[in-house]
Amino acid sequence: MIDKDRIKGAAKEVAGQVQKETGKLTGDREMQARGEARKTEGKIDKAAGHVKEVLRGDK
Repeated sequence: MIDKDRIKGAAKEVAGQVQKETGKLTGDREMQARGEARKTEGKIDKAAGHVKEVLRGDK
């Protein structure tokens, strides 16, 4: 069973990438940085979800 953190992380990762690219298109460096941070947060959530799955014995 996939952990909720992995799903939440994937969503944050995609949203962060969109935000980062929007910042690039508009020239808004602050938005780019927030997007990159959100993307990184998503990667961390995904990794935490994976660890939870391993500890439960799902993988």
